[in-house]
Amino acid sequence: MSIVALLSNPHSTGNKSILDRVRTYCDANDNVTHFEVDGIDKIGSALDEIAAINPKVIAINGGDGTVQAILTALYHGNHFGDKEPPVSVLPNGKTNLIALDLGASGEPLDALDTIIKIAQSDRFESHIVDRQLIALSNGDEKSKPVLGMFLGGAGLADAILYCRHKIYPLGLPNFISHIIATLAVLMSAIFGFESRFFPDKTKAVKISHIHDDKLQGRFNVLIVTTLEKLVLGVKSGSEASSDDGKMKLMAVDYGPIALLRMFTASLTGRLGNKNIKGVHMGQSDHIQIDGEKSSVILDGEIFIAEDNSPIVLRSTRPVPFLRIT
Repeated sequence: MSIVALLSNPHSTGNKSILDRVRTYCDANDNVTHFEVDGIDKIGSALDEIAAINPKVIAINGGDGTVQAILTALYHGNHFGDKEPPVSVLPNGKTNLIALDLGASGEPLDALDTIIKIAQSDRFESHIVDRQLIALSNGDEKSKPVLGMFLGGAGLADAILYCRHKIYPLGLPNFISHIIATLAVLMSAIFGFESRFFPDKTKAVKISHIHDDKLQGRFNVLIVTTLEKLVLGVKSGSEASSDDGKMKLMAVDYGPIALLRMFTASLTGRLGNKNIKGVHMGQSDHIQIDGEKSSVILDGEIFIAEDNSPIVLRSTRPVPFLRIT
C-alpha cells in the first residue's frame, strides 16, 4: 500500500529538469503513488483518487503557486472528511517558502525519501504540525476564498514582480537573481532611483484591523503569514507574534531609514522583540488591505487591492502538515 501520495505539477519551472527522475523514483517505489495534474481544474479529481487510497501523507511537488492551488482545493473540497492526512512540500520552484518552513531543502527526491522514512517510523505523529491558512477574498461572504500561507505586499510585492519579470528571464541561478533583485530594491528605496531598470514606485495602501488600529501610507515591506518564520529570523514565538492561531503581520514604512532600522534590528536579534520606529508588527484574525491598484502576492498568485475592492484576509481552522526535520 502506498503511504505517500505525490502530487506533481509538470508545468512547474522546477519540474522541467527533475520530473523524469521523479517518475522513475516513484515507478520503482511501492510506497509512493504519483499523480500529475496538468491544471487547477484537475486537482479536485486527483484528490478524490488520493482519498480512495487513503495515504498517510500528501506530498506536493511544485512551486508555491502549486502548493496554494492544492491547499485551496483541499480546504474547500472536503475530500477526506475529518481524517485529512498531513501535507508535506518538496523543495521545488523559485522561492520554496512553505517547504523551507516545514524543514525541506536541498534535492526534492532526498526530501521525498525522508518523508517516506518518517511516515514508516514510530516518530510519524511527532512530525505533524498544525498551521492555519490565510483565506483571501474580496470580503463577500458568498465568494470562495483562495488559501495560502505567505502574502507579500507594497514594496515587497513590487520586488517580487520585478524579479519575476526582469531578472528571472535572464536565466541566472535563483540565489543570484534574488541578490540582484534585493540590491535593486534597496537602491530604489534608499536613493529614489526610478527607471525601467528598477522596480516600480510603491503605491500607498491602507491596512485595517490589526489590534483594531489602522496603518496607511507607503511601505517598503508588507508581509502577512501563518508560517512559523515571519521574516528575517522572526518566529511565531516572539512577542510580536505570540498569539497562536492568528496571522502574523509586519509592515515597514517607506524610505531608507525605516528599512535600515529593520535590517539592523534583524542582525542584532531585536526584530520582533523590541519596538522599532517605522516597523509595525502584530497579529490578527482579520486584516483588510485597500489601495489604488496596489499588488499583493499570495504564494505566487497576484491580487490587486483597490479602494472600491479591498482584499480581505482571514485565518482558517488548523490544517495538518508534516515537518521533515
